[in-house]
Parts: sequence; structure tokens; C-alpha cells
Amino acid sequence: MLLHDLAQVIGATSTSLPDVEVAAITHNAGWARPGSAFVAIRGARADGHRFLAEAVDRGAVAVIGEGLPDGVACPVPYLAVRGARAALADGAAALAGHPSRALRVVGVTGTDGKTTTSWLTRHLLRAAGLGTGLLSTVGYELPDGALRHFPAHFTTPEAPEVQRVLGEVVATGGHAVVLEASSHALAMDRVRAVDWDVAVWTHLTQEHLDFHGTVENYFADKARLVQRSPFAVLNADDPWTARLRGIAPEETEYSAEGRDAAWVAHDVEERADGLAFAVDSPLGRLDAWLPMIGRFNVANALAAMAAAQRLGATAEHLLTGLRTFAGVPGRMELVPGRPDDPRVIVDFAHTPPSLEKALATVRATTEGELWVVIGSAGGPRDPSKRAPLGEVASRLADHAVFTEEDHRDTPLAEILAEMERGAAGPGTTTSIGDRREAIRHAVGHARAGDTVVLAGKGPEDTLERDTETIPWDEVAEAREALRLRH
Repeated sequence: MLLHDLAQVIGATSTSLPDVEVAAITHNAGWARPGSAFVAIRGARADGHRFLAEAVDRGAVAVIGEGLPDGVACPVPYLAVRGARAALADGAAALAGHPSRALRVVGVTGTDGKTTTSWLTRHLLRAAGLGTGLLSTVGYELPDGALRHFPAHFTTPEAPEVQRVLGEVVATGGHAVVLEASSHALAMDRVRAVDWDVAVWTHLTQEHLDFHGTVENYFADKARLVQRSPFAVLNADDPWTARLRGIAPEETEYSAEGRDAAWVAHDVEERADGLAFAVDSPLGRLDAWLPMIGRFNVANALAAMAAAQRLGATAEHLLTGLRTFAGVPGRMELVPGRPDDPRVIVDFAHTPPSLEKALATVRATTEGELWVVIGSAGGPRDPSKRAPLGEVASRLADHAVFTEEDHRDTPLAEILAEMERGAAGPGTTTSIGDRREAIRHAVGHARAGDTVVLAGKGPEDTLERDTETIPWDEVAEAREALRLRH
């Protein structure tokens, strides 16, 4: 794409531009390469213009920003725009050839349930014969089914990476994609240039207030997905849905609690190996089986069924897809052990509501005592959930072990003290800063018949400790802890 064509796409004000070919766009100077356009974003911590020289040294042929600061020289054409993040998104989509226009795109947002709902929707669409890709907090998949990871803890990566993956889905013959849309991604225009077909709303509870400021702002940012979609799948059991009705041109609702909706679950039976439930739906009555534990997964299944049916899935596709679903890595994932070992489960629950759901679910099928290993993120992340996490862990588990979870530059002792402050019992509590040692402590002291829940990290493949980021595999750590018992 020629530079002047890119300027038109992003709405840049500029004088005459040279006939320079632009091959890529990035906001990270370290990722710039010959032919790149570098977007200098003024962030909360740093102004991207500080890295302008590095980007040019690496081959950037143009710089895009909201105005060149006084005293900063730019040896390549500078394109001034009203919004740098919007320009990054629009430019990335144009350079990728607008791949979402060639796909059926399902967006999933909400506080909890996004990942499971996304994976379920992807599986149901594949059961319906649609080659389907996936972008989720666990990683991303092309229609070939191989799971790949992004190099950072983003539910949704930055706009160029989103467009690159969408382009790969198209290039590999995909017909659809399911994309988790976090509040950050919606607020920061990471998914601005995605053409949605279906928006799925799970539910909303307090989260990420360090970024959004208030719950109202958090809701407004998540609601952007519904505003931008022609069809919405809404949770009738979520009080916030009342404010979402009528925003999308078309909508449907689901309920796992018997409320008036197009998709309603009833006669739910929780078994040791899964969930049996009936669904009243636009396709008639469906008798479903889902090999997942946790009654809350019924709501996730309903949302996925409604989204998949919108894109053409039949009743047979839906029931077959549910029955053959293999689960989500790091979501209630059972780690195999010996008969005399405790049951060990890895789960991503990292908010007080999600931890409460996870522990209540596991408690119902635990013969002995319940253990939980849980931490809380540091850095600028919302510190108000630390004490509530401690409260939930000590109330619902017999033994709570508080530990690290990406504490970054926040003193770990400060985080652990906040979690201990919230713990009111009746369960016992222990603080062990090193997560590996915390896992080994819990698994080593638990007995056969007990259950140990390793919460918070789930499928993430790194651990952010102080200023370093180290490789991490929670399931592998659990396996090693089980081995050390013997």
C-alpha cells in the first residue's frame, strides 16, 4: 500500500507524500522493520514518540501520531491523526486486506465465561462444518486446530496481531472466527476494524477498575461490542442486559435460571463427569450432555448454542458438538494422578466471583478436604479484589495457600498481606511467596480424597515476577508436585 493511500485510510492530515510503499504497521518500535509505519501512541507510562528514532533506525518509512512534540525531529514523513490507536487499527485492517469481511465473526465479551463460551462456540461451529479460528486468552487457533500463544498476557492482542491472525484464518480456508473481546481491547480500539456478525454477552461484575475507573465505564466499554454488531446474544440472567436490549438491530436471549428467553435451560443434573440438561430453544426441545463440571457452564453452553445457531448450526450439530467438547486448557482441567493422590484441578479463576463459582463447584464433588492455591496480580491491576479473594478462599476452602500471581513491581508481601487481611475463615490460611513451593506444599499435604484447586494462572505460559518474566506451565508444576509426593 502506498503511503498516501494509507494516509487516506487513517484520516491523516499531511502535505504531499512520497510514493513510498508501506508493508506493515506497528506501535512497538522494536517490531519495526523495513517498510513499516510506526504509530507513536501516547500511553499512560510513556509517549511513543520517545522511540521514534529506534523505529526509523529499524526501517520505518513513516511515523503516525497525534502531533509531533516540540523539539522532536522526524526524518521520515509524519502523518498527524486525531486518534493514534484508531489509526493503528484502521491501518492494520487495510494492510491485511480487511480479512474479517471474508469471515463470519463472533465476538464474546463479559467479565467471566468469555473463554469457555468462545471455545464452545468454536467447537459448535466446527461441528456444523465451518472451518473456524479462535482468538482467546488461552491463545489462538487456525482452522487446523493447533493452539498457538501470543507473547503477552492479553485477552485480545493489539490490532496488527488481531488482523494478522484473521488473515491467517482466511488464508488457511477458514469460514468463521470466534474472538474474545476484552474491555481493554474495546476501549483501546484493538478490535475497532473488525466486522462483527454476532456479539455474545456473558455477564458483568466488577473488574479492571484500575483502567476503567468505574463500573459504569467498564460496562460502557464492553457494550461497544453489542453496539457494533448486527446481532446480539444476551444473558437474561444478568441485570446489565436490561440496558443492552434494543441496541443491536437483532437480538436473542438465553437463561440458565428459567427466565423468559428464547434459549432456556431446565432439569439440570450435575454429575461427576458432566452436565445433563434440557433446552427449550427456537429449534425445539433439546436434551443436551456437556462433559464439563460446574453448573455455571450451562449458561456458557446456551450462549454458544445461540451464537452457532445464528450462523447456521442445526440441532444435531449443537448436540453433537456439546457431547464431544474436550474442554478448555486451564479451565477446570483435571491433572491425572495415582489413586492415592488428591484430585488436582487447574483453573483460571482470578476474580472473587469466578473463584467462588470454581470452589463451590469443586466442593460439591469433593469427598475430603478442599485446598486452594491463589494469588493476585500486582502492578497497576485492580488491588481492591485482593482482600475479597482472600475472603472467598478462606470461606469456601478448608485450606487456602496465598502466593504470587504476576505481582510485577508491586511488593509481593503487600499483596499477600491484603489477601490475609480479607481472610476470615473458617479455613486455615498459609502464605508462601514462591508459587512452585506453594503448589508443592498444597499437593504434598493434601490426602487421597482431597481436592487441590490451583487458581489464577490457568493456561498462561509465563509468570511475571518483579521485573522478570519467566516461563510457566501450571499443569506441569502440578504433575511434578504429584510426582514428589512419592
